[in-house]
Amino acid sequence: MKSYKESITLNQNSRGCVIIDTVKGCTAGALHEERGCYGDCYAKNIADRYGFDFLDVKTRKFDENLDQLLLAGFTDDAHKNRIVREIRASDMPFVRIGEMGDPSLDWEHTLSVCNDIVEAGKPIVIITKHWKAIPDAALPWLAKLGLCINTSASALDTEKEIEYRIAQFERLKPYCKSILRIVSCDFNRDNSEGLSRAIAQERLFLVGGDMALDTVFRPTSKNVFVERGVINIQRVKFMRSVVLASVYKPDTYRGMCQTCPEMCGVTMGAAK
Repeated sequence: MKSYKESITLNQNSRGCVIIDTVKGCTAGALHEERGCYGDCYAKNIADRYGFDFLDVKTRKFDENLDQLLLAGFTDDAHKNRIVREIRASDMPFVRIGEMGDPSLDWEHTLSVCNDIVEAGKPIVIITKHWKAIPDAALPWLAKLGLCINTSASALDTEKEIEYRIAQFERLKPYCKSILRIVSCDFNRDNSEGLSRAIAQERLFLVGGDMALDTVFRPTSKNVFVERGVINIQRVKFMRSVVLASVYKPDTYRGMCQTCPEMCGVTMGAAK
């Protein structure tokens, strides 16, 4: 299998979101379930499709930070400056960290990259499950960098995981724009597990309040929760395609990022 490269890049995904991944790959989620989180992690599925080893986690750096350049005494910021220019020139009003890997696997590096790209003048959104908690000493930097951190949670998580992620969502509120990014489902209340998870989901939205962001779960027909009858699925329009999804709220946005009203939380609530 192929390994991810260690040179950081700026990419635009199929929804039009501008992405800079500080970490590629994820051991925590992939080991949690054979097919990644909830049995259908889209990042793990994409990695498998293109032959990348999702368990071989790579920290992605600007070229000038690589060992051979440091040893040679170079301090050329050409790579970083090019990325900053590309972010500034992009048609998206923010840049996202966290798509093909979880930034929490290396918070020190992730915040260092945020410090490098903040000069682009656009909000930085971090999406994470907090596999590793942000160190207390790093919390003051969140406000200085003006970050918007999406804590990803779901009623498909274990009770322990739900409590931990709610705690991280609450912990970050004094330091940044803290969003509870809920991977929601249409749970089958006639199924005992579906009912208990539906109740857990209602609590998540209650806790998140006006800072709860709803994101639709798109499983395959072979997903373990589908096969056990825990969630209901249907074919719905997602961007320009028709896909299988478990839709909790019919009006949850499923279009392109350029016209999204929430912008991964950037437009939600009052600025910190």
